[in-house]
Amino acid sequence: MPTKNLLIIANTPSDNTTALRDAILRGAQHPDIEHVHVTTLAPLDAGPDDVRAADAIILGTTENLAYMSGAMKDFFDRSYYPILEEKQGLPCAVYIRAGQDGTGTRRALESILTGLRWKLVQDIVIYRGAWQPNFIEQAEELGLYMAAGLDNGIF
Repeated sequence: MPTKNLLIIANTPSDNTTALRDAILRGAQHPDIEHVHVTTLAPLDAGPDDVRAADAIILGTTENLAYMSGAMKDFFDRSYYPILEEKQGLPCAVYIRAGQDGTGTRRALESILTGLRWKLVQDIVIYRGAWQPNFIEQAEELGLYMAAGLDNGIF
């Protein structure tokens, strides 16, 4: 069975957002996942070629002024048109670390993903409010779900 590529693009400006990204990575690299290679990049380090090489993608951003992080916006500014026609249907998942609400960030990302015609394979996860230890477990499940879906040919 050929190896599939899962790309994680995560904005990690704090210890908590780094912990979320690391938990997603742990889930995606679960020992039962056999045929998935995982790459993790910061938004400013990711670009169209990284997306072209991906079979699925997880996007993680903070909520900044009711919008995605500037770094994630920069990623989309540089990548949107170069990949628009090539990566339609790309399975994706999104998580947002929001101190308050997260709905503005969710709406903006849904709009971009709709334009790209990427396929959300689960509802956008919003880690809302004060930090909670169960965010880590939820993030691991997100990574595991995406990798297992790729590994088993679900998407």
